[in-house]
Amino acid sequence: MSREALHSRFRRAGTTLTFSQMLFITTQSLPSFLEFPRGSVLPKLKPRHVPLRNWALQVLVLTSGSLLNNWVFAFSVPLTIQIVFRSGGLAVSMLLGYFVLKKRYSLAQIAAVILVSAGVVLATLSRPSSPKSPGDSPDVARYSLGVLMLTFSLLLTGILGVMQERTYTKYGPHWKEGVFYTHCLSLPIFLFFIPDLKRGFVGLADPTTLSPESLQTFGRFSALVPYAILGANMLTQLACVSGVNQLTSHVSSVSTNLVLTTRKALSLCFSVWWFGNGWNAQLGAGAGMVFLGSLLYTFVSAAAGPGKAGGGAGKAADGAGAVVPGGVRRGAGKTKAA
Repeated sequence: MSREALHSRFRRAGTTLTFSQMLFITTQSLPSFLEFPRGSVLPKLKPRHVPLRNWALQVLVLTSGSLLNNWVFAFSVPLTIQIVFRSGGLAVSMLLGYFVLKKRYSLAQIAAVILVSAGVVLATLSRPSSPKSPGDSPDVARYSLGVLMLTFSLLLTGILGVMQERTYTKYGPHWKEGVFYTHCLSLPIFLFFIPDLKRGFVGLADPTTLSPESLQTFGRFSALVPYAILGANMLTQLACVSGVNQLTSHVSSVSTNLVLTTRKALSLCFSVWWFGNGWNAQLGAGAGMVFLGSLLYTFVSAAAGPGKAGGGAGKAADGAGAVVPGGVRRGAGKTKAA
């Protein structure tokens, strides 16, 4: 909600939003990774469990995907379609799992992913493909570019999942360390986007972006509304990142997939209801296929058992502990970084 509210006022705030999220999560996580050596007043970072180069590679993928997700608002792609589109990550994950991690999937799992993929295509095409007037042509072109950005972002998300799975399989599920270093190491990248950051923060301070309702309700404090929305977005992003990672460390991947699928469905419904985003029968059918396929994949994987769902070379090596997404076992391979 906060993300869409911010972009509805200033569609080119993508870089500013991504930078703010990265900086806030880094600042909030930093105290947990500091220690004070005996006899010293200056803190230092605690020893890492994972080599820095592993996190550095993930930073490039994570930051690129985050920027694309926030930039796409400037390309006439409604949030309803964005939510449905991102729900199609199962297909990308399965392809990468098959070709990279050498996993094997059952026919029921493949059928579920085909259903999800068809739903994504149907929902994406629900936007009118032919303009109503010559003046609408640039909008359709921007929409097509936005869909291309979403596609590339979806691919990056799948690649990031493979990289994380390999890291956690080898070094153990140190997700808190991953959250801190992937967000912290991303900050220098924004040195290349300083002009965009300046435009973003200036745009937030522009009173013309405020709605008449905000001006009437908050009066002289209305100039603070965009910053309050930005703050709310950073808090919800922190809660989302922490919650998902904590969930995967306490429950099975099946439960995690169920929760995430439910959250996306609720986000879609709320977006249509609160912001009045466009909705039609084709989009509804596509969204239904995506969520039904996701739930089907989850239940099929549950029936197969944690050791068989998406099995093959993706299974964890010998070692005790609970299974995390991708077949990684906690307690296996917990080595310190060199």
